[in-house]
Amino acid sequence: MSRAPIVARPSLPDRLALPTWTVIVAIYGGWLLLVAAHSHLPIPLLVLLGGWFVCWQGSLQHETVHGHPTRWRWLNTVLAAPPLSLWMPYPVYRETHLEHHATAALTDPDRDPESAFVSDAAWRRLGPAGRAILWSNQTIVGRLLLGPWLHIIALARSEYRRARRGEAGRVATTWMIHAAAVACLLILLDRFAGMSPWVYILCFAWPGASLTALRSFAEHAPYVRQDGRTALVETFWPMRLLYLNNTYHAVHHARPGLPWYRLGDAYRAEREAYLALNGGYVVQGYAALFRHHLLTPRFHPRHALVGAAADPATVKV
Repeated sequence: MSRAPIVARPSLPDRLALPTWTVIVAIYGGWLLLVAAHSHLPIPLLVLLGGWFVCWQGSLQHETVHGHPTRWRWLNTVLAAPPLSLWMPYPVYRETHLEHHATAALTDPDRDPESAFVSDAAWRRLGPAGRAILWSNQTIVGRLLLGPWLHIIALARSEYRRARRGEAGRVATTWMIHAAAVACLLILLDRFAGMSPWVYILCFAWPGASLTALRSFAEHAPYVRQDGRTALVETFWPMRLLYLNNTYHAVHHARPGLPWYRLGDAYRAEREAYLALNGGYVVQGYAALFRHHLLTPRFHPRHALVGAAADPATVKV
């Protein structure tokens, strides 16, 4: 497959990005309603819904990074910038995610800022506790519980390295603005909704980051074949909606400018071509990942060891 498949010219609602605008209203409207009603809901339901809306906004942020729903970057930034997740400044996410798309070595921890693996040198420096944590992160349970905190640690290290490379002023400015925005959000939640910061962290931010980590658990694998490192997750519609069709990840990497509501059409129209492109790396839904990797690691945390992994088509999930 020498080029990405071509799909039909979008309809007027597509050209106006109406599906994305609908999602924007649903995300922020639903989040506000949930915040207002939080004290009347049982904790398990609050965790489920709070995590959903925070993760859903993360999916929206991903869309805006790729130039949707408008042609104006400043407006897309305004739409995605509210720090509902608390931990990731939008400008940092935008920069690192575009670096992820630009790298010629997906999953390589030295070149891919979104890699879930560590280099051989980093692995040798770790003690038993550190290795156990990274092994756990290759399971579903570990990714949901520990993954968000490992992402925060990795982000802190990455920002420290950027500051050491001469970008200290930009890093400090970004984080001061982000800290002020987070402080305002938490103060407003406490004052107008009676929600403590701890309730928001435990019922919104952490589960939202966990759902995002679940998505990334399936997206990339360290196979020898470079174009086989990006998955196609065939899952049911609520998960596709939550992740704004980023489940069709190989399609997204082949055509990163395609809006989320056209990814499914592109995949269905050229499914066999995309399977040829990514070596048949298909995951049959998140239930399959739970069955096989709830407590069993999916890959070795050390990227060097899995560099010789089998072709994606030979692996069940």
